[in-house]
Amino acid sequence: MNKKRLTALYILFDALASIITWICFYFYRKHVGESLGFSDVLSNISHDPKFFWGLILAPAYWIFLHAFVGYYNKIYRKSRLSELGTTFAVTLVGVLLFFFFFILDDIVTAPKDYVRYMLFLFFWQFILTYIPRVCITTHVSRQIHNGKIGFNTIIVGCDEEAAQVYATLLNMTPSPGNFLIGYVKVESEEPDSLEGQLPCLGDIGRLEDIIREHHIEELIIALHNGQRKYLDKIVLLARDNRKLTLSMTPKMQDLLMGKVKTSSVLYEPLISITPEYLPSWQRFVKRGLDILFSAIALILLSPLYLFLAIGVKLSSPGPVFYKQERIGYHGKPFNIIKFRSMRTDAELTGPALSSKDDPRITPFGKFMRQYRLDETPQFFNVLIGDMSLVGPRPERQYYIDQIVERAPYYPLLQGIRPGITSWGQVRFGYAENVDEMLERLKWDMLYIENMSLQMDIKILIYTILIVLKKDGK
Repeated sequence: MNKKRLTALYILFDALASIITWICFYFYRKHVGESLGFSDVLSNISHDPKFFWGLILAPAYWIFLHAFVGYYNKIYRKSRLSELGTTFAVTLVGVLLFFFFFILDDIVTAPKDYVRYMLFLFFWQFILTYIPRVCITTHVSRQIHNGKIGFNTIIVGCDEEAAQVYATLLNMTPSPGNFLIGYVKVESEEPDSLEGQLPCLGDIGRLEDIIREHHIEELIIALHNGQRKYLDKIVLLARDNRKLTLSMTPKMQDLLMGKVKTSSVLYEPLISITPEYLPSWQRFVKRGLDILFSAIALILLSPLYLFLAIGVKLSSPGPVFYKQERIGYHGKPFNIIKFRSMRTDAELTGPALSSKDDPRITPFGKFMRQYRLDETPQFFNVLIGDMSLVGPRPERQYYIDQIVERAPYYPLLQGIRPGITSWGQVRFGYAENVDEMLERLKWDMLYIENMSLQMDIKILIYTILIVLKKDGK
């Protein structure tokens, strides 16, 4: 079964699950809320447009939510255990949103009826969604194990370690699904232990072209310690190609330090280095919280915005808001929004970072910066999806080019949405030059390796404390 047909199958059963759940839920609501019998509900259906609207909107709503969290991506690479958690989390959040936006107009005789409605809707939506999914995933998993479905794979490296990886994959039962297309040489002088066993597709300098030409879906990196300097380039390539999966053979020190994590008990352990920093359900919840809190913040801060707008206008001539192009999620440029805290001629001679006693800052701008009030319009950037509440601070391309010369791994930060605040911002503060940006980068890299909702909450709390105490740099 090809990917398009398999994706359509998942979507079809998700749609059927939502339609059946809606019909059952409609009958249950009428029975509990209005004490109608089955025949009475049937007779009233033709007079109730909500029932027919639900048959159309319910599947569209649930398919959108599942697509939003990326469920239909990497359709062959699903774990039944992680699928259980993802389906549970999306169903729970989806039911809460659905209930509060569409069901609150019901006539309810007792508060416990609300709980009954929610539990009924959650139970059937979850069961009817998960059972077909686990059946389809099990069938696909068996086809992979039987070698009928697989992923075009190349090995990066050609020494003895690469040859051992090749032999292991070749003799592995059941099949892990890797269709080995060939290998890529890392250094021209290295001994070639794969010669005659697999086709050599070229050297690492052509890796991007090789991936495109052969429709490669997985790279297995078999590099010895002296060659791990090439990892930066390979990982950055995977960031730009989100369909690519990366894994590498672990060293003994990786095993001893507990770095090797695998979800399979049947296969040789490999370190997954594909930049998926959060599980699907956590990405969904993080984005949902971003939208919720940024919308609330914009509403609550609207009286303050009026005061700040007047202050900016009276402080110096020029516009109230300041827009500047920054590089965001997956390298996409966007305009970050701030209250203007500098004179309009602040960068006539070119890009320049500000400092604590920068003469370009207006008197009112100093007041705003003291409490970071100039940053608050960025809640709009969060609401429209350019930014998140927590994430590495976005930079201009002018400074990114300088950073990358000294820290080639910087583009890894662009694998997540930039934030209003960050671990680097909490620990280091604003950077006044490229050296300080590199110092702050260490904390931002630490953040993406330890991303979690719990970590975001901690960073938000520390940010609020820093602002209230005026301790920030």
